Amino acid sequence: MYRTCLLKCLKPARNHLPSSSACSTFSTSTMSLFKHKNAKRIEGLDKNVWVEFTKLAAEPGVVNLGQGFPDLPPPSYVREALATAAAGDNFMLNQYTRGFGHPPLVKALADLYGHVCGRSIDPYKDIVVTVGGYGSLSHSILGLVDEGDEVIIIQPFFDCYEPMVKMAGGVPVFISLKPPQERAVGDVGDSGDWVLDRDELASKFNCRTKAIIINTPNNPLGKIFKKEELQVMADLCIQHDVLCISDEVYEWLVFSGHKHVKIATLPGMWERTITIGSAGKAFSVTGWKLGWSVGPEHLIKHLQTVQQNTVYTCCTAIQEAVAQGIRKERSRLKEQDCYFTLLAHELEAKRDRMAQLLLAAGMKPVIPEGGYFMIADISAKDVDLSKMEGDEPYDNKFVKWMIKNKQLAAIPVTSFISDQAKSLYEKYVRFCFIKQDSTLDSAEAILKNWK
Repeated sequence: MYRTCLLKCLKPARNHLPSSSACSTFSTSTMSLFKHKNAKRIEGLDKNVWVEFTKLAAEPGVVNLGQGFPDLPPPSYVREALATAAAGDNFMLNQYTRGFGHPPLVKALADLYGHVCGRSIDPYKDIVVTVGGYGSLSHSILGLVDEGDEVIIIQPFFDCYEPMVKMAGGVPVFISLKPPQERAVGDVGDSGDWVLDRDELASKFNCRTKAIIINTPNNPLGKIFKKEELQVMADLCIQHDVLCISDEVYEWLVFSGHKHVKIATLPGMWERTITIGSAGKAFSVTGWKLGWSVGPEHLIKHLQTVQQNTVYTCCTAIQEAVAQGIRKERSRLKEQDCYFTLLAHELEAKRDRMAQLLLAAGMKPVIPEGGYFMIADISAKDVDLSKMEGDEPYDNKFVKWMIKNKQLAAIPVTSFISDQAKSLYEKYVRFCFIKQDSTLDSAEAILKNWK
């Protein structure tokens, strides 16, 4: 009725053709009548670091060590499996598959994670396959966090955690990993030395706490939480009846001398933990956007509800290819030719090279224990950015200055920090080292000539 009345009011007189100015007025007035305002749940969440800095890094001649994607080839057999799935004789692989996960894939995942976790996992009840790790995070938060629920987020954190919690109506509660107070001049740092204060962590838990989100290995820091650290979190979760959303997409990228422990394997934690994995990180195929959540049926069923009422299902051919990849690597998990092992070894050499390049350029790298990112303290560069416009953290300005003046792209670490704590981390930037040697060669040339 409202639309009919509105059209009658706006209908021009018969045989009267409005001028161009009248059309302009008509357009403006019409738009003012329709208040197409954003939903409150996304208020203030429109800014995104990847949109801004990816655009800057795309400028001609810029060496991109910012965005976290490999520029080296994935294993040939998963690409061949995808080609066969899409163009092979089984044309039904081009149609919808089971909404909560392609049967061959969930069976392969149940076998793999059952082995790793030392328990039986039901492929149809304990797993949901999603659109990337992002999808798993989103489903977990939308399916389990209610209006007013508090969610503890350990920072630095992957930047989507905070807006996802807010969109679900939850309240983010932050706690910071902090570097050691003293470090010898010129020394490199170790991500394992960044720790949580146990008393502070305990103070974050209360009757309103619904969940804690952990990320191990951590992006951007590269810290792998030790079993003792995870046990502290587990004890608090059990004491306060809190869920754990464990983002473990870099689970296979663990360097020498370190071990990845799943918090879901600790006593009393399987029943309250969602573990998130990623095909993009496991097989270096980030563009495939395929992830999964593993956990107990009484939690996973809520993620499945979100799935069936949003994206419904994921690409069948990609799931088929990843299923073949998972089965292949599961069969040689403890062998040296396992892709997960080979990739970690290759990245460890790249990590060490990246650290030496940053150190030689006058930065102080923090050596990651896992993943494919490295943060560096840029304080010693002492670049005067006071004339740059904008009220933003120093690291934001530094990265923009570096892209423009040095043709080298990185990501400011404050992008992974809450507003209240940005000033404590604004002298760090993040570099990605899962790059071809030729890309790292170009970065080396820039860093060696830094004046």
